[in-house]
Amino acid sequence: MNNKLYVGNLAYSVRDNDLEQQFAEFGSVSSAKVMMERDTGRSKGFGFVEMSSAEEAQAAIDGLNGTQMGGRALTVNVARPMEPRSGGFGGGRSGGGYGGGSRY
Repeated sequence: MNNKLYVGNLAYSVRDNDLEQQFAEFGSVSSAKVMMERDTGRSKGFGFVEMSSAEEAQAAIDGLNGTQMGGRALTVNVARPMEPRSGGFGGGRSGGGYGGGSRY
């Protein structure tokens, strides 16, 4: 088992140190990171915690998944690798110009 965990449904007020403190009850936390919007600096509502061992990670999942933090029920599970995105810029829409359709 991987020792990197996905933590979802975070309150927007939760920061890295809050995550670290919450997970420290289950073992040694190697890293804790709340993902933030690049432009606004606001939390995206999820983050990642890396525990020192797979056993500690499983204990954190068992102990925290579904529990309340900041008034919200946490989702805690093993982090999966990020899947590659397709299309690049523009959301994959084809066609030229603004508004689409024909001119005449």
